[in-house]
Amino acid sequence: MAKINAANERIKRDYLRLLKEAKGKSEATLDMVRKALARFEESTGAKDFKTFRREQAIAFKERLAETEAIRTGETLSAATRTATLTAVREFFVWLAWRPGYKSRLRLDEIEYLNPSRKDAATAKAPKLRDFPSLEQIRAVIAAMPMETVVDRRNRALIAFTILTGIRDRAIVSLSLRHVDISRAPPVVHQDPNSVDTKFAKAITTYFFPVGDDLDAIVRDWIVELRAVHLFGPTDPLFPRTRVVQGANRSFTATGIERAHWSNASPVREISRRAFNSAGLPYFPPHSFRHTLGHLAQDMGL
Repeated sequence: MAKINAANERIKRDYLRLLKEAKGKSEATLDMVRKALARFEESTGAKDFKTFRREQAIAFKERLAETEAIRTGETLSAATRTATLTAVREFFVWLAWRPGYKSRLRLDEIEYLNPSRKDAATAKAPKLRDFPSLEQIRAVIAAMPMETVVDRRNRALIAFTILTGIRDRAIVSLSLRHVDISRAPPVVHQDPNSVDTKFAKAITTYFFPVGDDLDAIVRDWIVELRAVHLFGPTDPLFPRTRVVQGANRSFTATGIERAHWSNASPVREISRRAFNSAGLPYFPPHSFRHTLGHLAQDMGL
């Protein structure tokens, strides 16, 4: 079990509150800062932040260079190392002016948390993104079952993602009222008051011309929600799965609930299973945006 330093926990809570309430940082940013500080404390054995010295910074940088990413099993990328060091450095710069810490921390030693010039440059360099071809996405959708309502929801979800290129966190917060299929092409109104858009922007998205068959899958799904399941305008476009405990005490999916997913993890898991079932390498939903971007370039748009 990881060591916990009560004094560190209290000051981290104050810092995270500052980032959220005074700086307006998002939950994603707060999670990144929490993870960065946790990695630093793991490196020091949860020593009090007042004991910070340049030797800790150097050892932490060496440890980051050897740390493996949980998802890929590969060493952390230059971008992750840079973001982690920057988050920890900004925390200590703030901490150095706090009562009780001001006399203990030195700004010149905090500078040792700066990433190397090579890592900083690599982190900023444009990256070639892996993305699926439209043919691969079509093959994935064609291989997906459609017998149950959950099957049809999953199939429509993949089709909707390539039709719109909308971020997965926004997709899970969409309601039926946000999609107008009476228009040609259909339009999605991403209202930041109810949709989790990036930077809380109001975004109007039209279906991309990637195929009438894909368009039909989403239209049929919306019609089913309205006519069969009697969903209303404020009900989710992609409702979460209803799970019940079966006779053998195992949990079983039995349909859909009139509720939104709390986060985008199910979207990524549905996509992962769909690509694996089609015998193709997995591409996250966000990569579909790059597919659309390259299609637009090929079409001269």
